[in-house]
Amino acid sequence: MKVIELQSFGIEGLHSSEHPIPEPGPGQVLIKMKAASLNYRDLLMVLGKYSRKLPLPIVPISDACGEIMALGEGVSRVRKGDRVAPLFFPDWISGDPTPERTQTALGAAHGGCLQEYMVLHEKSVSKVPRHLSDEEVATLPCAALTAWRSLFVEGKIKAGDSVLIQGTGGVSIFGLQFAKMVKAEVILTSSSDEKLEKGRSLGADHLINYKVHEKWYKTVQEITGGRGVDHVIEVGGAGTLFQSLMSLRPGGHVSIIGVLAEASMDTPITAMISKQARVVGISVGNRDHFEEMCRAIEIDQLKPVVSHVLPFDQAIEALKLMEQGGHFGKICLKYS
Repeated sequence: MKVIELQSFGIEGLHSSEHPIPEPGPGQVLIKMKAASLNYRDLLMVLGKYSRKLPLPIVPISDACGEIMALGEGVSRVRKGDRVAPLFFPDWISGDPTPERTQTALGAAHGGCLQEYMVLHEKSVSKVPRHLSDEEVATLPCAALTAWRSLFVEGKIKAGDSVLIQGTGGVSIFGLQFAKMVKAEVILTSSSDEKLEKGRSLGADHLINYKVHEKWYKTVQEITGGRGVDHVIEVGGAGTLFQSLMSLRPGGHVSIIGVLAEASMDTPITAMISKQARVVGISVGNRDHFEEMCRAIEIDQLKPVVSHVLPFDQAIEALKLMEQGGHFGKICLKYS
């Protein structure tokens, strides 16, 4: 089978090699991979900006969809022929995050999905919505689940709430779609008018170009009549956190997801206190969250937004595309 490994940090450090197809042991399943999707975390990892301590070579990419081809002894959760997605955190099944449950994640020290076949424990895979393509399924384990946990698990979103969403990457677009699923009001920000218009077509109620409105929190306050929003999906990091807090209503909720703008700076403690903000760092979610989300996606017949689909052997080109930031939604790889 083909395996694409990171042998040295940098996109050009990815190389294809041939490995034997693994055999599932007791409690394990053999999965033939059908599609994968990229997350910004994958790019950081490949570039060596995620952790320089990762032991190389490693197989990158955390998110995928595949078909179960063989079962190890004692497997009962799934059957041969089932279409499944691997969990981002293979050991986080339910409950709160703990070091033991979140110490391994696919696509880093734990082998990732950029391989034609993969063996995982049966507890670490879940069945997926039937109406989605393989590429659409592959977008769910990290980006979709991060947005789901932000709004539904931690934010307790309800109809009529207002949500500020930064950007038009994978998590942000899922946040927009999930918010509209429950009839929430969405304010979307981007530096691209073209991407903002695409966001409008998905249901965004208000659009803000943050290059035009540099103090965009003031625009958010104008839109909400001075009340502020109930929820913020914060993907910029420390570089945008102050404006997110100033966009919030008193007692509102901020989900900190990304570090696109800046990774560290002085924490705006005064703004947090004055807003009585509930600020939660989000790192994906557990299997229970994933399966709840999949049920909702199937009931609503929601379709993930896929920007580009490239062949499996064009992983380098896909990562370069993500680095350029030209996508709207998700970039996927299709296996042969």
